[in-house]
Amino acid sequence: MEAVAKLNKVPMSVRKMRLVIDNIRGLEVNQALNILRFTNKEAATWIEKNLLSAISNWEQKTGVSNSDEYELHVKECYANQGSMLKRFRPAPYGRAHRIRKHSCHIYILVENRVVLEEGDLDDIEINEEVIEGITESAE
Repeated sequence: MEAVAKLNKVPMSVRKMRLVIDNIRGLEVNQALNILRFTNKEAATWIEKNLLSAISNWEQKTGVSNSDEYELHVKECYANQGSMLKRFRPAPYGRAHRIRKHSCHIYILVENRVVLEEGDLDDIEINEEVIEGITESAE
């Protein structure tokens, strides 16, 4: 099962964010959190916040209170460019220099690699009519 966390309009450039995101892609969640805690970059705090949110979303989605028993991995993570704030700074001789303040959006998807037991899946409802419609259209 998978869970997603998105963080929009982070006031940092995409280039700086991708330096840190590339370090945790594909890793186990606890290992990724350790790397982020000891990375001396501001981007690491934003990514750690988003990764903790993704773990919490997975726990909420599955109904599991402790995610340590399941092997959660960072399946996908990337940063996209966000909006840009354009400001002007006074320059000599009455001119103005443009200052561009970049932002980015962070996307993290976590998944478990341990199969959930049947007791964990009791809360999920399956619509029988939809399944029958799918099987009939496939034939």
